[in-house]
Amino acid sequence: MSQIDEYQTNARKDWMGLLARAPAPEVARLWADLGLQPQYDMLRAPEAGGVMVRGRAGATGAPFNLGEMTVTRCSLRLMSGEVGHAYVQGRDKTHATTAALIDALMQTQAAGSLRATILDPLRARLTQDRTARRAKAAATKVDFFTMARGED
Repeated sequence: MSQIDEYQTNARKDWMGLLARAPAPEVARLWADLGLQPQYDMLRAPEAGGVMVRGRAGATGAPFNLGEMTVTRCSLRLMSGEVGHAYVQGRDKTHATTAALIDALMQTQAAGSLRATILDPLRARLTQDRTARRAKAAATKVDFFTMARGED
């Protein structure tokens, strides 16, 4: 794989992950504000299903099956030929369709506009939410320490 292909693959993973993690109402609002109505054919209509979520003890241990999660997937093709895919948490078919449309459009000349009007605001929102969660968790942190008593 060339460096350009690797960069494009990583960039696509990044925006697809961002769309999957973003709150559905926020994605819908930003998409509606953009006002695009691209023509497309459904390759795989949005459908809900389950996936197994795996975890690792301490993030480094042996993997184990944590449980199942509901996801909705969708695949579509724009009339210009670009194919978009999406997997989103939950059963929101509109979210999956919108995410697949954005994925497909990110492969066109509209990528710069979409990045500025949809992806960058979503990234900022998720960063803000993560910062707020960390601050809330840090406020509950308790520092334990041991004091030497001088007795041996």
